[in-house]
Order: sequence, then structure tokens, then C-alpha cells
Amino acid sequence: MSERQITKLLLVEDSLEDALLLRRMFGKQDSHIELTHVTCMSDAKKHLANHVVDVVLLDLGLPDAQGLGAIRQTHAAAPRVPLVVLTGLEDESVAAHALQEGAQDHLIKGQVDARGLLRALRYAVERKIMEEGLFAEKERAQVTLNSIGDAVAGTDSSGKITFLNLVAEKMTGWSWREAANRPMTEVLQIQDAQSHETIPNLKEMIVGRSGTVHLPANTVLIRRDGFEIPIEDSVAPIHDREGHATGAVIIFRDVSAARAMALQMIHLAQHDFLTGLPNRMLLNDRVSQAIGSASRHKNKVAVLFLDLDGFKHINDSLGHPVGDKLLQSIAKRLVSCVRSSDTVSRQGGDEFVVLLSEMTHPEDAAVTARRMLELAAGAHSIDQHGLHVTASIGVSVYPDDGLDAETLIKNADIAMYQAKENGRQSYQFFKPAMNVRAVERQSIEESLRDALEQNEFALHYQPKINLKTGKITGAEALIRWTHPTRGPVSPAQFIPVAEDSGLIRQIGNWALREACRQGRAWLDAGLSLATMAVNISAIEFRNEDFLESVFAALKDAGLSPGFLELELTESVLMKRAESSEFILKTLRESGVGLAIDDFGTGYSSLSYLRKFPVDALKIDQSFVRQITTAPDDTSIVTAVISMGRSLHLRVIAEGVETQEELAFLQANQCEEAQGYFFSRPVPPHQFAKLLEAGMAEKVLESLVAGSVFAGGNPPYSTVPKWKS
Repeated sequence: MSERQITKLLLVEDSLEDALLLRRMFGKQDSHIELTHVTCMSDAKKHLANHVVDVVLLDLGLPDAQGLGAIRQTHAAAPRVPLVVLTGLEDESVAAHALQEGAQDHLIKGQVDARGLLRALRYAVERKIMEEGLFAEKERAQVTLNSIGDAVAGTDSSGKITFLNLVAEKMTGWSWREAANRPMTEVLQIQDAQSHETIPNLKEMIVGRSGTVHLPANTVLIRRDGFEIPIEDSVAPIHDREGHATGAVIIFRDVSAARAMALQMIHLAQHDFLTGLPNRMLLNDRVSQAIGSASRHKNKVAVLFLDLDGFKHINDSLGHPVGDKLLQSIAKRLVSCVRSSDTVSRQGGDEFVVLLSEMTHPEDAAVTARRMLELAAGAHSIDQHGLHVTASIGVSVYPDDGLDAETLIKNADIAMYQAKENGRQSYQFFKPAMNVRAVERQSIEESLRDALEQNEFALHYQPKINLKTGKITGAEALIRWTHPTRGPVSPAQFIPVAEDSGLIRQIGNWALREACRQGRAWLDAGLSLATMAVNISAIEFRNEDFLESVFAALKDAGLSPGFLELELTESVLMKRAESSEFILKTLRESGVGLAIDDFGTGYSSLSYLRKFPVDALKIDQSFVRQITTAPDDTSIVTAVISMGRSLHLRVIAEGVETQEELAFLQANQCEEAQGYFFSRPVPPHQFAKLLEAGMAEKVLESLVAGSVFAGGNPPYSTVPKWKS
């Protein structure tokens, strides 16, 4: 969809506490929004007079403006800016009037989360754009109607026709000569459009009147051939000098276009302008009706929340017109999956919600969900492009998962995110535990946004060991987070949240710079360290400023590029192989080392492995574990070591824990290893001691005695290795 990005927002809120909470919510979802906060209406007017904003978020209880008055003043200051109002729980009636006054939406304080707030603002902007379009369309229609000549008919005092102009002749089907002296009721047959009852004699309507009289609304003119024409008209008496009525002038016009426009405006107010599907407002109404019917007839209702996977890339790379056509194609396919009694709705962006009414079994929703996944994934032929997207679907069922439309849609949304986490292109029924996870996830995201500012992150370092000499050849930097109240938070919990929210870019950049700074400190202290390895996520790697950030970190730390080794997974590299090749070549030419992490677990492609300028392969710990858990199945380890030698790449084994694993790797000429057998990841001061002491003797002794040091040898499954 072609969306207008929200970049400038005006918050009018006199409560500093509420304003701070809202500012944090915006920071959680979109760091690109420039938020301006004022505490009174007078300051809001000044700002709107001198600045352009995309949307206004207005509290209805300001010191100098309250309720509907605040809305009217804001509209007067910025009539074309979308407006979302903030109300208390007790102000539902005020909220309803706010929408009537032209606000695009209302939010209840304390009942909206960060994602819901940003979505509400985005939808408000979309609705305002639609309203502006509707207004422009209405204006064009009005100008057109005003340009059409009105029909004019004249009568005498007895009600007989004395005159018809050309427009009146065309509308009635009577020529003036044919109509002359005929009763007005014969030529002008005017009826109520619904009941088809004849309107009282026009002459009788103006008896005793000195001014213009209008016909009742919703009337039609029955043309001479029986065709009905919706009309509006007015009747004015003609008086002589004594004030006696001598006749009347009837002016009427064909309002077919105006009434059709009114019906179209009603339709557009309830439907998405791009796809023609019902919008959120109409969907909510239909879900509520379906719930009422299901309650009476003991049926079930299902709500499916569908989000496209991969749409943003198509929209960004091929342009919004192609993206819009893709959304229209998706909409048609979704409609083909449901019955006439069901509803497919577009919520905005690439989100769709489907209502399945009158269901007997929840399994019926699963059948529809599978069909939608299949159809959505099929190729879409658009502007000579064969486009492919997939979908993730969340399902909620009435009455098990909610008793009202809002709850059912929210829970289906939560289930959809679970489907994404489960690997996408799948559907997931809502479970109450998901709500708990959603709240927990939201809490983690909120805390992550403060973690960098509060210095809650730290890097631990795990040594890489040369298996021939036993010496430390490098360090791998691994991020750790200690929350002030939660304590240590597992990377398994916060890294996925950081990636989904986009915070991984900031966190990853901090980790890169901190690792370089620490490496410089060790070198300055006279400690010998050849390389510092830092893991790079897919989001960081695809960021347009990635190369700049890497070189800036090295420059600020005063390090040569050869000191840094970046670790990337196969999946990261293969998703955009061509651009990956350019980035890797640029890094390699500068001297930065490159390693493929977790080798063998992603998209393995030998052709690209030869093409990419990498320095090392890291054998994933799951394969190393097979040396002791499945000694007959070590072919992958030996194959990777052999492949590395043939391609002149260093091979590093991860997660080494036992003497048996170490001996096997040495016997097969693996060059380097890391893992708890040597040392778990440790804070900088402990790692410095390892560098000072050296590990060569200990490693060589361990081959004979099986000794373990630097933190013991805990079971691998109890303390997994997580990377930034």
C-alpha cells in the first residue's frame, strides 16, 4: 500500500507523566518520529501556525481548552491535519462526539500499548487521506451538479401547466405544447421513493404561503414513460398586486448523481479505498453482529488475522504502485476462499482480517487458513513481475478466545505473531499463554529501549585456541544483559525482540564499538591478541550504513582492520547474495576478516562459498556434539574440515566441551576451537588474565590429563552459548 510516513507528531498533553509515557511508546516503535510536546492549546496553535505536522495527538482536558471545544480549536488551527484524541475511561460519550466533530480516532488512556498506538496513528492518517479524497470528489460532484441547468415549470392559479423549459421537457418526457393546460399532477407525477405514495398537490402546498416551499426529501419524478428520476425541487407562489396567488413556479433538478455520490460516500467510509474490502469500522460491526447471531444460535465465530511476509521488500524495491496491485491480487484470492456470509477486511498496510461467521467447528477455520496460505503463496503476475509472498495467520474463536470484536481481533493478532515466530507461512490458533508471552515481550522491548542509556549491556569474551600450539589466537565478543530488577536476561529472550523491533541495529553497533574499544585497551596494556570476532545480525548487515559503522568503529578505536573478524551466518549471506558479495569484498579489501558462523545449519551453497571472500568456517556446536553423542556420525565435522583445507580457509570448531571432542578435532587437523573445555565467556578483566597467563601449556596438558580450567566444564545443555 502507498503509505504516508509519520515523521512529525504534535502531542498536546498537560500531564507530563502521560506525555513521558507516550514519548516512550513512540520510541519503542519508531525512532524516526519527531515528537513535539506542548501542554496547552495556545502553544499548540502557535506550533501549528509555524510548523507542518503529520498528525496531532490531543488530550481533551487541557487548562485552556476542554472537550469538544479543544477539538474545534485544533481543527480551526489545522483543518487538514489528522487528529487523534486521548480520553479517560469515563469519557466514552465525549469520544463519540469527538468522532462526529471530525477526529479520526480516539484512544483511552491506559488501554493502549506502543504498537497499538502507532497503528492507530497510522490508520488515522490513512483515514484523513481518504476523507480529503472524498471531500475533493464531493466538491467536483457539486460543481458538476451546479453547472446543470434546473428544470423550470410554471402553472396558473388552477394548477394547469403554463410553461416547461427544455430541461423540464427532457426530464418529464412532455413537450411544452403537449403539457400546456394539462393538470400539473398529470405532467409532474411526484412520489415518495420508498412508499410510492403520491405527494399532495403542489398547488395545495403553497396556498396561503408567501415564500418558497420544498417537497419532502427522497422524492422521485415519474417520467412520462414510467422511468423514475430522483429529484429535489422548490415551489414558489406568484402573487398579483393584491397578494392573491395567480400561479406558481416549480424548480426541480435531477439529483441522481448526488444521491449516487452520497451512497458512494457511505460505501467509501466503510471500505478500503485500495481493495474495496470492508475496513476496520465495518469489520468491527460485522464481527459484533456475528457474535450476536452465534450467541442466539449456539454457533461459533472465527477471526483470522493475516499478515504478509516479504511484502515490504517488494514495496520498497519495486515501488508502491506494484505493491498496491499485489495487495489487490491478495485481496481477490482471500475473497475466493470464503463464503458470501463471511467478511474479508483490510486493516491497513499488508494486514487483512477475515471473519468466518456461523461456524460449527473450529477446525473449519483451519481449513480456510490453509487454503489462504496456499493461494497467497502462489505466484502473482504483476507488471511483468512474477511476485511471491507468503502469509502468517493467527486465529481466534468465539466464545473461547473473546466475547467481543476488539478482543477477538487482538487475540488473532497475537496468534499471528506466534505464527511468524514459528517460521512464517503458517497459521496458529490463539492460546491464553500467548497473551502472557505478548505482555512479557512488550515488557522486554520497553526495557531494551532504556538498556543502552542505562549501561545495562556488557560484553563477555571467549577465547579461540590454536589446536597446534595451544595459544589464544583471538576472542569472540558475546553480549550479556543484566536488568536492574530482572537480573540477567537470556539472549534467547531479548535478541529476537531486539531484531523484531529494530533495536538490534543500535545494540549491535554498541557491541561492535565496545569490542573494538576493549581490544584497543588490551593491546595498549601490552597483551597479545590477534583478532576480535563480533557477530553481525541480518538486520545490521542489510542496513545501508553497515560498512560506514564498521570502519567508524575501527577508526575511533585506532585499530587496523585486520584486528576485526566479523561472523555472519549462511542465511544472512544467501538472502541477498549479490549485495552480500559486494559488502564482503569491500570488507575483505580493507583487511577485515570474515567468518561464516554455524556453518552447515543454513543455506549451504558451495558455489557461493567459493564466490564469497571469506577467511574462516565455524563448525556449528551441534555437529561438534556428535563427536561424543554419536561417534559413528561425525562425517559432517570431517567434511567441513576437509572442505576448509581445500578452499584454504581456517576451520574453527565451536562448543568444544570434552577431551574426546578436542582429540578428535586435533586428529582431523582442525586448526582452531573454542568452548567451555577451554573457557566459558568471561568479563574483560578475567579474559585479560587468560591473555597474561597464556593457555598453551594447559591445552597441551589437557590432551594427556583431560584437565579443565577457566570456569569448569558444566553440561553444555545447561549453559548454552548465545551470541549478539
